[in-house]
Amino acid sequence: MRRLASEEWRRRSHWMKDNPLDLEKLSTFSQRFPLPSMYRVHVWKVLLGILPPHSDSHTLVGGYRKEQYEDVLEALEVMRYINFSTPSTHIYLRMFQLESQVLPRCSEITPPDEENEDFLSISRAMEEIVDDPVDCYWLIKCFISQFHTKFGDSIPHLPKSLEHYLSQEEPRLLSHLRNSAALSQLPYSLWFRRCFAGCLPESSLQRVWDKVVSGSCKILVFVALEILLNHKIMLMGINRPEGIVKFLCNIPQENTDAIVTKAIDLWHKHCGTLAHTS
Repeated sequence: MRRLASEEWRRRSHWMKDNPLDLEKLSTFSQRFPLPSMYRVHVWKVLLGILPPHSDSHTLVGGYRKEQYEDVLEALEVMRYINFSTPSTHIYLRMFQLESQVLPRCSEITPPDEENEDFLSISRAMEEIVDDPVDCYWLIKCFISQFHTKFGDSIPHLPKSLEHYLSQEEPRLLSHLRNSAALSQLPYSLWFRRCFAGCLPESSLQRVWDKVVSGSCKILVFVALEILLNHKIMLMGINRPEGIVKFLCNIPQENTDAIVTKAIDLWHKHCGTLAHTS
């Protein structure tokens, strides 16, 4: 299926030469098929607004993005918020805070709170996907900003949505999670606020993020659903909620690609393939 999808992308790769690019078509296709790695970063940059739809402006705008990155980085160095030993993900966090006008005073910097940890988790995952630090920062910044702008109101409702689809697919497992008092304690923050960063390996995660970037947060529900279904036997054998949560926060990594494939199939089954499915 993935090989056929890649062939379909190659067949339609002339879209990438359109000027301007058709964002609706690009979003729809990204939701229907996995992006080949050779297109992924470029498509994400266009869909997230880092690059404009007009292809002939990409080089110019890319230069502006690099200049802005370097200016913000230099400002943080001058103000002594960062130095040569600062981890890159923390640099991205300070850059994001400075540009968002929420940078704390140096004297008031504390260990990262939960919101900052969400940012850092997504940053660490993005670093594994994107090599260039300029692209990496802009993708982190715009991914997180778009996610909160588009889906901020939807995120609190995703646990109930997961419960609904689990009742349709595997009601016995849902009953077990309820009876063991684990349902309300599932790692929703890891799944829905961090978009599975730190849960799935990047090779699987980027296929999920293809769908988020192209307009769907509901895909997160179906990835969580398929994780539960895939590990049903193990979960049914655990009766303490902390045991269930510990397992789900550290799921085995060897079959995550199959989990994501099945999750996308379930998502298509229940939600169709229309772009911007919330």
